[in-house]
Order: sequence, then C-alpha cells, then structure tokens
Amino acid sequence: MSVIDPWYVMNLVCPVDNSSLRFDGRALVSVVGRSYPVVDGLPVMLVPGERETIGVARMSLQRALGDKLVIDRRAPEFYLESLGISDEEKAGLLEFAKRADAAVDPVVAFMIGATSGYAYKHLIGGVGLDTYPIPEIRLPPAGAATRLLDVGCNWGRWSIAAARKGYLVVGIDPALGAVMAARRIARQTGLDIKYVVADGRFLPFKDASFDVAYSYSVLQHFSRQDAERTLAAVGRVLKPGGLAAIQMAAKYGLRSLQHQISRRFHPPVGFEVRYWTPAELREAFERHIGPTSLRTDCYFGLGWQWSDRAFMRGRMKVILIASEILRRGSDVAPALRLVADSLFCFAAKRLTS
Repeated sequence: MSVIDPWYVMNLVCPVDNSSLRFDGRALVSVVGRSYPVVDGLPVMLVPGERETIGVARMSLQRALGDKLVIDRRAPEFYLESLGISDEEKAGLLEFAKRADAAVDPVVAFMIGATSGYAYKHLIGGVGLDTYPIPEIRLPPAGAATRLLDVGCNWGRWSIAAARKGYLVVGIDPALGAVMAARRIARQTGLDIKYVVADGRFLPFKDASFDVAYSYSVLQHFSRQDAERTLAAVGRVLKPGGLAAIQMAAKYGLRSLQHQISRRFHPPVGFEVRYWTPAELREAFERHIGPTSLRTDCYFGLGWQWSDRAFMRGRMKVILIASEILRRGSDVAPALRLVADSLFCFAAKRLTS
C-alpha cells in the first residue's frame, strides 16, 4: 500500500481518455481500468505501448511497475536506471552522495551538463556547484492562484524559478529519477510544487486547468509530429486567455546553422535538436493555441541565461555577455531575432474555439 496526496486524485485524469481516476492503494485507476502506478506517493502517468520521445521514459515505466530486471540495486533511491546518464557518471553520483558537505542533490550534480546546452559541462560532478542554478523566468509576476504547468521539468529548475515568482507550479517529466530529485529539491527549498511523471503529448490534466504552460529545452528535441501533439495537449489544458511560453531552437541562428552543417542537414533522429523557422513556429503555435509572438531567448547556442553569469567562467562568460547584449538589442531592433539561436514562443489561447 502507498499513500498519495489527495490533490493528485482531484486534479489528475487518465492521459488516454481524460476520464477521472481513483486510487486503489497502489495505483491510479481509470473508469475503464487503465492503471497508473504510484511510486512513493508520486504518480507515474506514462502510457504503456506508446513510442517514447526519450529513452528514459521506458525505463521509468518499467521501474515504476516493479520490473526487477531494470533496478540498479546500488542505490534504488536515486532511480539511476531512469536518469539517462553514463555508467561513469552513475559511479560518480554514488561517490558524490557519500559527501556530507554537498550543497546540491547528487542527481543534479551529474545531470547539470544537460541543463543548459553546453554551458554547464564544467560543473558536472558538482565541481564549483555550491547552490542550485535557478534562472530568472521571463514571465510577469503571478496573480492570486495562478497555476503554471512546467512541461519537461527535469530536476525542477524552471519549476523553482516559477514558484519563487508566486506561481502555483506543477512539473511533469518522463524521467522518474529526475522527478524524484525535483521533489527532493522542492522539499529542501521549502517550496510546494506538485510533480508528476508524464509525457507532454498525453497530459494527465483536465481541460482548462492552467493559466500558464511553460517549457524550456524540451520541444526542440521532439519530432514535428510529437511537438505538435504536445502543443495540442497544451492548448487543451490551458484556460481561455491562458499563456503558453515555450522555448524552441531557431533555424537561422549562427550556432544553429553550424550544427546543421556539421550533420550535413540530415533529418534529425532520436533526441537531436530540431530547428524551426520563425514562420513555422508562428503557424504551429497559432493553429494549436492562439495568437503568437516571438521573442529572443539567446544567441551563440541554446540555454544561455543572464541570471547564470555567476556560474560561467572565461570564454563561457564572454559568450554569455555577447548573447545578452544581442538579446536586449533585439527588443529595440526586432530584425536581430532572425539570427537568434533560441526563441521564445508566447501564444495566448483563444477565448473561444
């Protein structure tokens, strides 16, 4: 038997048919008998049999269902098999976990390299990481009871940023180990954030549940079909007039072009970044959500955040400064957005369908 926060029973629905759920002591069960396991109070709402957008989703579901063949028994509490890190990094994580002086969660110390493009690779292993790198989220201050969904939250970086700005945050991600880490960090920092293991294409929430949907460095890795399915799901769970703020990789950025040339413009596979033109972004977001505007996120790569400057050194800091100068300049000269590497798409859900 497990225990679950009643909030989940009240607010989650079946990700397949959006029907209500009941908790049977071990799983959330839909009206037609679809079952979603609950692991240490955390709902795992992944849809069995669906092709995953990232490989760790399958491992997350197998672990949640109690498949003994996948459990990494060295440290079951870290759900290592669902983190998507190398064996060497897993070994380093286990050693890091023994440190009494560690300031950050062991999972963050070894997933940090994938947090912000290549900008944090020098921090892998927790070297020089004495606090969590929480950025400034570019959203207006939250009003009373403003609910925000963080799609692809990983270890909760943007969820924490939104919660600190006053939003009532729900974070989802298909990586069980990352979401468990996010929950630990929320408790460590005294924040009330709800987390769910889920797939952005199959959001397990009622229609019109959220005022804001946010996503960073997630949909840019999806195929066009999966990205559009996620946008449609986001549009469904947003309230009329609600806002989607989603970062995407832009096709004509200098670093973006360099990457496309290096892979000889071959069609992307797996979790490779997909590059969209501004026109393609605007068309897709407006079709699935509503009127859309584009703003610059950064230049010379993906993930550069001015609020991260304390963590940058040497050449990295120079790139960050140059990116920020151009980002601010693009507010005055919008034509600069055409060569941005990363764009934010702000889409307002239509008041009527």
